[in-house]
Amino acid sequence: MLKTTPFHARTAVLNQTMLWDHWAGYAAAAKYQFSEKVEYYAIRNAVALFDTSPLFKYRFKGPEAECFLAGVLARDIRQCPPSRAQYTIWCDDRGYVVEDGVILHVGDNEYWLTVAVPNLRYFQNLAGGYNLEISDISEEYGILALQGPQACNVLESLSQAVANLRFFGLTETKIAGNPVVISRTGYTGDLGYEIWIRPDDCLALWDTLMEAGAGYNITPMGLRALSMSRIEAGLLLIDVDFESSRYAWIDGQKATPLELSFDWMFRKLGEDDRAFIGRRPLEQELKNGTSRFKVVGIEVDWRAYEAAHNDIGLIARKDHLPIEEAIYLYDAAGQYIGYVTSFMYSPILKKHIAIGKVPLTHSQPGSEVQLEWMVNHKPHYLLSRVVSLPFFNPARKTA
Repeated sequence: MLKTTPFHARTAVLNQTMLWDHWAGYAAAAKYQFSEKVEYYAIRNAVALFDTSPLFKYRFKGPEAECFLAGVLARDIRQCPPSRAQYTIWCDDRGYVVEDGVILHVGDNEYWLTVAVPNLRYFQNLAGGYNLEISDISEEYGILALQGPQACNVLESLSQAVANLRFFGLTETKIAGNPVVISRTGYTGDLGYEIWIRPDDCLALWDTLMEAGAGYNITPMGLRALSMSRIEAGLLLIDVDFESSRYAWIDGQKATPLELSFDWMFRKLGEDDRAFIGRRPLEQELKNGTSRFKVVGIEVDWRAYEAAHNDIGLIARKDHLPIEEAIYLYDAAGQYIGYVTSFMYSPILKKHIAIGKVPLTHSQPGSEVQLEWMVNHKPHYLLSRVVSLPFFNPARKTA
């Protein structure tokens, strides 16, 4: 039976379209209004409210919680002090990415982790001999993401604890008298916060935020607007931009952290003495340059896109709805070289953008590739260029 989140009594009333997607066994609004662009522009110009409760949530607690996580997570959790959060990944023993998530260091010897797919048994099977408890707290908390340039103003009117909260910082406070944990995180690439709260207090939190945000045009947003914003932000999505090595059939379906452009996580690997899972293959890949491909940003040349349509008498569509499936890439000689995993027309950047996988020979910014695009049931090959991710990165996100 499809489950509902603790905020469902509010989201169901506001969902004018009655379009719901399945997310981890829960009903999640695809969009509330008939144009998801209204919700998207709320993220970029005002403030948007998103129910992210379906994420799986795990607690790691005990004297050896940090020691355990330091050996499992590829990014050094020891560099994440209390009251800080960290985007992280974990790998298998061959160096392929298993999953990604955001981990919160909520207190001494206690961490909370959010992930998109179930990982509880995976972590528990690795914890033998460690003095810690790993528990599923997915139904113990609802989470609301408040995203957009006015998000801080809305929250600051309710709690001064967020006034000086740094990017990926977190704090415990109260809103409307109810205890919450707030992290300055999100999946939109904009200024944003995520608020953890007990289920019994969820509706009061929703009402309080909607009232406080009324003067800032606060707008509930669904999964479609979220997808638009995360592509602009260059944020990868499991089962779209990469697959978990746990479920891939062949190595060709797997990816290493370096292939996913997570190089920045390992800039100080030489100073890191941890024996984490997948370290040795990662070191060999760094040393020998054996990455098979690189995840990059791709921008389609607007002249090529327009010409492919205009030349046969069509007006070129500029569809903002994301295409989250393979679109093939070729080199100048017409040889297949890779593919795009996420594609859209960005309303704020006014261009077609994509996240794609290309060989190292074509991974440098400025490299030219040809994107296969179907026009009137016929393939056209559009000049496109590799660019650095993210596409959209406003200063307010980290200011």
